[in-house]
Amino acid sequence: MPKLTPLFGKALPAMVLISFCSIVLFYANIDDLLAYKRNEIALGEYWRLFTGNFLHTNIWHLVMNLSGFWVIILLHQQHYRLIDFTLLFSALCLLQGAGLSLFYPNVLGYVGLSGVLHGIFTYGAMKDIQVGMRSGYLLLTGVIIKVGHEQWFGASEQVTRMIGADVATEAHLVGVITGVILFVCAVFFSNIFCKEKR
Repeated sequence: MPKLTPLFGKALPAMVLISFCSIVLFYANIDDLLAYKRNEIALGEYWRLFTGNFLHTNIWHLVMNLSGFWVIILLHQQHYRLIDFTLLFSALCLLQGAGLSLFYPNVLGYVGLSGVLHGIFTYGAMKDIQVGMRSGYLLLTGVIIKVGHEQWFGASEQVTRMIGADVATEAHLVGVITGVILFVCAVFFSNIFCKEKR
């Protein structure tokens, strides 16, 4: 009897853990300790660069981000092994916080997965292009247009009202850029590794 592949591929265990952590942290109500807060990070609380991505302003924010998370991975599940996806997600979380800290001094606080989701989406679109899927060009163009529109015109007022906070469009831009950077790095190191194996 053939072995069935999980619907979300080999990334499924990491996806479940990430979702579980986000839900638990939402109800744990410890945002003061873990949220991205620029002033506290400057005082040495560097874990906030990473952990702020797992927090959410309200239940709608949590549901929107986790729904988007699962849909995006379903879209590109064929590209991920467990270790690859775990490393990608972790790197995006860290670079998200670092990017905001370095390039957006006006962003004093931030919570949510949306920046990381933009990074995963961008990375997945570029993987599609790499393996010859024309849809990758459409997805990459779409996310660039979306983020460009946000930078120029701002976020949807409806979404702002729904999550009870300003949408951090800066985080979306950082996500797209870091997604591109990590893809280029992955290709570079993959090529080096392949040459060494030869």
